[in-house]
Amino acid sequence: MYVDGFNLYYGLKSKGWRRYYWLDLVSLSFRLLRSGQQLVAVRYFTARITRPKNSKAQRQAKYLEALETLPKLTIEYGHFLKKVRECGNCGARWTDYEEKMTDVNLATLLLGDAQDDAFDVAMVLSADSYLSSPIEAVLSRYPEKRVVVVFPPDRRSDRLRKVASAAFTVGRKVLKDSQFPQRIFKTDGRVVERPRKWK
Repeated sequence: MYVDGFNLYYGLKSKGWRRYYWLDLVSLSFRLLRSGQQLVAVRYFTARITRPKNSKAQRQAKYLEALETLPKLTIEYGHFLKKVRECGNCGARWTDYEEKMTDVNLATLLLGDAQDDAFDVAMVLSADSYLSSPIEAVLSRYPEKRVVVVFPPDRRSDRLRKVASAAFTVGRKVLKDSQFPQRIFKTDGRVVERPRKWK
């Protein structure tokens, strides 16, 4: 399973499904398997929010800490690029941050894992149409493999649907049933608790 973290987050956000942000991605992946399939690994692609005192950054840090407790899951980090934006009407300028490398990292590892024969079926949880090229490359070079696209809530891509072996949208019940417990007890004795705003 290859999870485009920001694509998933913005899909949940646009649906108003904040209650599902505390998502156990390994549990979710198991629920999406067909009978007889085996989960080999989950790769989660994201970038750390660059303003550490920001409340969003603190919630993200808790979530990443929760994900780090999961067997089979690795986190692949991109980064945020600082950009100065300007209003075309009034000329006002402000600093903004743009996430970089998530789709490139996902594409690189998808192709590398296909070459290493690490999977028979890859599930890609994203609606980012930029991923259509690496998916096409995997399927043309390795015709015995399948790549299934799992669309986040409120996200679609006709291009991805066209190139993938199959495509479907993750359902609300699966998201509801795949939540972390309220508190996660780490091996060092520390407790990671669901952010209050996500309840």
